[in-house]
Amino acid sequence: MKRRLILVLLAIVGIAIVSDACTSAIVSGKLTANGRPLLWKNRDTNDLNNRVERIKAHDGLYEFVALFDARDLRDTAAWMGFNEVGFAVMNTASYNLNGNDGVKNMDREGELMRYALERCKTVDDFEDLLKNLPKPLGVEANFGVIDAQGNGAYFETGNYKYVKYDLADAQDGILMRTNYSYSGVADKGYGYVREKNEKALLAPHIAAQDITPAVFTEELSRTFYNSLLGKDFTRSGDTWIVDQDFIPRRISTASVVIEGIIPGENPRLTTMWIALGYPPCAEVFPVWVGEDGVAPELTGTTKDNHSVQCDLVNKRKAEVFPVERGNGKQYLKLSKLYNNEGTGYCQVLTLKNRQTYKRGYEEIARRRSMYNKHKKH
Repeated sequence: MKRRLILVLLAIVGIAIVSDACTSAIVSGKLTANGRPLLWKNRDTNDLNNRVERIKAHDGLYEFVALFDARDLRDTAAWMGFNEVGFAVMNTASYNLNGNDGVKNMDREGELMRYALERCKTVDDFEDLLKNLPKPLGVEANFGVIDAQGNGAYFETGNYKYVKYDLADAQDGILMRTNYSYSGVADKGYGYVREKNEKALLAPHIAAQDITPAVFTEELSRTFYNSLLGKDFTRSGDTWIVDQDFIPRRISTASVVIEGIIPGENPRLTTMWIALGYPPCAEVFPVWVGEDGVAPELTGTTKDNHSVQCDLVNKRKAEVFPVERGNGKQYLKLSKLYNNEGTGYCQVLTLKNRQTYKRGYEEIARRRSMYNKHKKH
């Protein structure tokens, strides 16, 4: 029965869902301000209309919350999410693992992650899933996972095999991936400059051991630093810049941080902080499992299955990339994000998001107190 269900999952027909690119990290609790692990992904994809949905528990499967494409009407592919037992998963596309192996039914990463969210409780469970799924998997990705025990790992996964990189073995307590795999063919794939950007921007926070979700949503996903050029354009005063090799890209559709728990806490305290849409133009929302866990404006409620929030952010983004003819889409109007008047979207929204984080942590404290009371009784 289990094998039949897996085969059905991997044989789902319909739209082809492409994973594209991303910048990501897994952070040990020893580097965070509150001791909780973090899983981050700045999602890059040509599917610009994303949404967040809660999938209820059914047939013995776990309840979970995840990021979906609007066009995926059947919620077949989850691009980052977490479940009621504190397991979380995301991916970055890799382009140096499979080579020319002849497998045609590819881009199944999102389907695999939905399957994992419904069934996995631990990092070990996810590894067992990779071992036991029928091959070829139809994937080429770096899967990042954390669980309620504080464990974390990347699984660099191709059609027939994977290589695990355990967070416990990371000397500085953090792992990062973009769009190539360390175990893949050298100098192939993408994201080498973005990875160096990420390392440079995180270095002071690693040294201070003060990483928070806001470091990712408010700093890395809103910073226009290019490590190859050795220049940060963020507050350069330039009106226009070329959109090349920054962490936030024209095709960035969300910055998502899943904040795990300290072992022993209720797994339902796991929190997803999401800037939905082009991150420099986006507000941050906290997300939890449960009936009241997902703000309605994040879900697919329009006639096109769009998120109201994502549509709003995409309208702002159109002001940042206003040139449509020729190569105009490569030119970013930085003054719409940062300017001397302090009215840029990044400047205004970061102040707003600071208050959102404050209220979000107050809500987490309330929920923690509620769960503790129930536990005592």
